[in-house]
Amino acid sequence: MKRFLLFLATILPLVSSAQKLSETAVEDVSTKMATQFLKLNDPALVFVTEQMNRSGSGGLEIDKTMQELKKDPAAMDAALKFLFQYSDCNRQTLISNLKAMNIQSGNVFPVATYVVNKYKGETKALQEEKTELYKIGAIPKVISVMVAPPTSQAQAVTTTTLPPGSTVPTPTNTVTDQPQAALSGNPAAGPADTRNWDVRVIFQINTPTQLQQIYGKENMELRDVNDLDGNSAGKAWVIYPDTDDEMEVIFHEDSSKSIMFGKERSKWKPPFGIKPGDPIEKVTKVNTRAFKVNGFEWTNGGIVDSWQGGAMDKKGVEILFRAVNTGDPKLYDQFTGEKKFSSDNSGLKRLGVIVEKVVFTTYQ
Repeated sequence: MKRFLLFLATILPLVSSAQKLSETAVEDVSTKMATQFLKLNDPALVFVTEQMNRSGSGGLEIDKTMQELKKDPAAMDAALKFLFQYSDCNRQTLISNLKAMNIQSGNVFPVATYVVNKYKGETKALQEEKTELYKIGAIPKVISVMVAPPTSQAQAVTTTTLPPGSTVPTPTNTVTDQPQAALSGNPAAGPADTRNWDVRVIFQINTPTQLQQIYGKENMELRDVNDLDGNSAGKAWVIYPDTDDEMEVIFHEDSSKSIMFGKERSKWKPPFGIKPGDPIEKVTKVNTRAFKVNGFEWTNGGIVDSWQGGAMDKKGVEILFRAVNTGDPKLYDQFTGEKKFSSDNSGLKRLGVIVEKVVFTTYQ
């Protein structure tokens, strides 16, 4: 009996540590990942951040999330999951990567045990996904930071004043004497387009002046804009107006910002990987569950009514959908009028329902 009790006393702490990280380990991992993230070119953190961005687990402001993981347990788990994926789901490789991040020696093995046990059922899927991501170039080997802004604004970018803790990368490999055509939203002959199209840069900006310093005053216009339902939304700064890369940025009086996309061929990399032209099936998958949409041709028609507690719930994401194939009146009528329909309804695929516009709103 004594031997059994001794065995329990030995094994229970190990089991417990595998199920939950200690506060010390959470603090350590959060601090060290933030440090590596700020280097902007650490391959492991590049992979983790890109995956956090693609999955939406980093929220709209991935920079803030990666610098404060301890405040978001779900984000912390996601970051460790993707570090495990980067480590080829191999325990020893994961331990090596944790040590490379300077995780304290007393935390390395408990963290590794926690991660391996938590995601042991997903190793095959994670390995296959990693292989595919590198194959199609969805995950860069080395991060591309903000480079080649408009030549006339290069110095301004390096002196931009941002909120404490935020980081807008400074230019590297800046192209000099770059033709104006290459700086507009339209493709043109000349140097390769090396601009950073990651939308998370916008979330760190607080004023139109900062926006102009990064993208160039000549590439922006102040215009009247509408919300997703067609009502006036006031004034917005439009980056690369009248091009495929047009993007609207509204600075609200409460310090929040709204960013709207409505072009299908845009180069921008938005949060959650959601962009105009994406089928509703993809949005359902990203949200991790079906959601509710308002019936077309009615108040708020085609706009998401509720994310139903999914990954995009309460994340400041609004989406307007439209049906491409409306030739079958009987089918289309099922989704129009004063009603709500589920995004996993089989009839939506026949209608060809896609994202028409998407808005991301973030708060300070």
